[in-house]
Amino acid sequence: MNAASQRFTVAGPAGALEVVADGPELASARGLALVCHPHPLHGGTMDNKVVQTLARALVQLGWRALRFNFRGIGQSAGTWDEGPGEVDDAMAVLNTFSADAAALTITGFSFGGYVASQVTARLLQAQRAVERTVLVGPAVQNFTVAPVPAGSLVVHGELDDVVPLSAVFDWARPHAQPVTVLPGAGHFFHGQLPALKQIVLGAWGVTPPRPSPQSHST
Repeated sequence: MNAASQRFTVAGPAGALEVVADGPELASARGLALVCHPHPLHGGTMDNKVVQTLARALVQLGWRALRFNFRGIGQSAGTWDEGPGEVDDAMAVLNTFSADAAALTITGFSFGGYVASQVTARLLQAQRAVERTVLVGPAVQNFTVAPVPAGSLVVHGELDDVVPLSAVFDWARPHAQPVTVLPGAGHFFHGQLPALKQIVLGAWGVTPPRPSPQSHST
């Protein structure tokens, strides 16, 4: 994402996993934020623009953001496991770095939203606190996206042609989960990434600065 990014290789359940950390060192960070990328078989990587937008927002909020490639992508070993193995990959990355984290936040885009929901469920089952879960365009049609706890952020594009907005509402309705809809946005948020970033910042109470009043001379 920038020159300050640090690259690591960590042990995963199917072999080494490629990880990039952005933001402050963990000792001075707000906590650790995991960012999960979209479907590995459809071009998803940790360098996806939505993933990087999430990471930038989290770094701006003071988190140390971890992006990583699922098994079989980039320098990560292994092959596609249809979802469960990729959840295991995410847990392996998180567990490698999270012991000293003051707080955790779990985020993901599309297929990564499914993974983030399942990671959150595992953490809560293990009685590990999650400050916030953020799902962007979660792949609710093809994967079992777990219910997320109160205070989570779910963002979806109004014109998403990969995961219809109606499908997300069908997933959210039984859990009374609020969904933030970005008008005019498609699945990949083309031209809407700044707005998406502001939505994420706003979940933590950060609002964009108002323009200064202009003075007019006569």
